Amino acid sequence: MALLDWFSRWRRARAAGRITINDDIWAGVIERLSFLRVLPAVDRQRLRELVAAFLSEKSLHGAGGLELTETMRLMIAAQACLPVLNLGLDWYDDWVEIIVYPDEFIVEHEYTDEHGIVHRVREPRSGEAWEQGPVILSWVDAEAADGGDGYNVVIHEFAHKLDMRNGTANGFPPLHAGMDRKAWTEAFSSAFADLERRIEQWEDGLIDEYAAEDPGEFFAVLSEVFFERPDALHHDYPEAYRQLVQFYRQDPLARMQAAGAVVSA
Repeated sequence: MALLDWFSRWRRARAAGRITINDDIWAGVIERLSFLRVLPAVDRQRLRELVAAFLSEKSLHGAGGLELTETMRLMIAAQACLPVLNLGLDWYDDWVEIIVYPDEFIVEHEYTDEHGIVHRVREPRSGEAWEQGPVILSWVDAEAADGGDGYNVVIHEFAHKLDMRNGTANGFPPLHAGMDRKAWTEAFSSAFADLERRIEQWEDGLIDEYAAEDPGEFFAVLSEVFFERPDALHHDYPEAYRQLVQFYRQDPLARMQAAGAVVSA
């Protein structure tokens, strides 16, 4: 197994070595996204190497007439790789394609209601992740990252991909050895119930109401806030925050505090 792991890492590094990342464009992406600026220099370098490997393995292309520039590709790849900075690209190894539309795209789907009636629905989406299939993004929404509200469609959809590692996106991704399944369940169930209460009582908050759709969306939305506004997530749901620190093996709040970059909750 160790030999296979070594060969996999060697092959990935060799493929990544064929990808050239423009220094100026990369610096511009880092400067554009505050949650990347606060990464220590050694982690920014690791992220750059991970992005090169990511771009060597994934097919990232525009749709609906959109032509992706190098800046756009790096913006998406950097945000996609941040969640797996300390997990590794193997967490993304069961799919290849990323499709980017200029703006929201229309999705058609069917569902059967409690009376057995089939409904066909057309609705706009800013992002979508398919199990063992592509990630689909709206560039307008991807570009809106780091707006101070915790919204990040790239991290959201890639969190779904992590959640899907053990099946459908249900808010319970495969936990690492040593993580407590009961603690995870209690932390997220409590936070989910509190968000539902806040919505019912019309309380304002940073967590998007869409998080209350189901546990899968709750995990994805909290992952967005975890990386973009960790101060707010830690303030509202400290136990869920601690579980995400263990899962992602990162502490965005600690590094923002070290950089003096925390926004008030």
